[in-house]
Amino acid sequence: MKVLSTVIVRPGEADRILSGHPWVYHGSIQRLATPANDGDLVQVKDHRQRLLGAGFYNSKSKINVRMLTHDRVELDTQFFEERIRAALAVRQRYMPTATSFRVVNAESDLLSGLIVDKYEDVLVVQTSALGMDLRKDMIVTALQKIFKPRAIIERNDIASRKFEGLPEANGLLAGAHEGPLPISLNGLKFTVNLVAGHKTGLYLDQQMNYELVARFAKGAQVLDCFSFLGGFALHAARAGAASVVGIDQSADAIAAATAIAASNGLTDRCTFEQANVFDWLKAKTAVAPHEKVIPRYDLIILDPPSFTRNRASVPDAMRGYKEIHLRALKLLRPGGVLATFCCSHHVDAVLFEAAIMDAAKDTHRLLRRVASYNQSPDHPILPAIPETGYLKGFAYELVR
Repeated sequence: MKVLSTVIVRPGEADRILSGHPWVYHGSIQRLATPANDGDLVQVKDHRQRLLGAGFYNSKSKINVRMLTHDRVELDTQFFEERIRAALAVRQRYMPTATSFRVVNAESDLLSGLIVDKYEDVLVVQTSALGMDLRKDMIVTALQKIFKPRAIIERNDIASRKFEGLPEANGLLAGAHEGPLPISLNGLKFTVNLVAGHKTGLYLDQQMNYELVARFAKGAQVLDCFSFLGGFALHAARAGAASVVGIDQSADAIAAATAIAASNGLTDRCTFEQANVFDWLKAKTAVAPHEKVIPRYDLIILDPPSFTRNRASVPDAMRGYKEIHLRALKLLRPGGVLATFCCSHHVDAVLFEAAIMDAAKDTHRLLRRVASYNQSPDHPILPAIPETGYLKGFAYELVR
């Protein structure tokens, strides 16, 4: 086995690493016992020279080491194959009927810096860490052996790569792929653009929540805000909603969602409008003095993109969350349900619910929480790594 360069961490840093958190920050390192090149696999020891494990080193990143294992390992194709097979087994256990899902979710699957999404027989790969990026050939070989995919696509246009000193890189890594790809989510037909779509093509983390929220939709007038490709809207329509309106500011998303509704035979009860959600809600709740807003919806879904890029932007984000909930509550009929989500790991569930309660207080509404949501099991949450638990959601019944 190759002799590895050694990184020594400061006193007090070992416990966090041993508990499972894979990031070793620059400030946590006492010294390099032996020189290391960026992208190398290095061994990490505590200040008493006890082995803590091994990971990828990068002096250019704030995260100087991304831990991969607590043992000494041979980092080869077999290593990646074993890790990816273990990750796949989790999905097969908890999402046995899914055909499109996240196979590898970076830290959640002990592969920091690697994401792999499966869309039917096509795989999409993202490498956000230098060490992973340098080993794409090994990763592709392992994926081909496990899945035998029709194609493997690289979608490395994410902003986080610049913090690792990596350029953007998109394209075909293996196989052949052209045009939009038809996929199935919970039995509904979707079409995704794997080359230019959001994320790696679709937001897969809401896959199970689509069906859970749709349980409130039977016979309901439904409003789906920030609808994107219509995940919540289409599931609600299929579940028997009387009518569904989806709102999104992207013209491309609205066109795609409309086409997807047609392909599923749901256009008779499901329509989409292009608009800024904040402006749309404000217009629908605007009334003259001494008039009241007439509630029109039995189920309102709020699934906005992240309002925060960093901790400094949290106060602005909280004002945004309060605003959309305040407007939505005015449009919700008594007995109706508000299903709402936050995908920022900078805003935890307690803080997110506080914004909702502030909106309820200002609108003189009383809410009963009837459900709580997390990301789908293909985006596993490891409590030892708080960053893995970013998506949170609640459903509330409007009591009065």
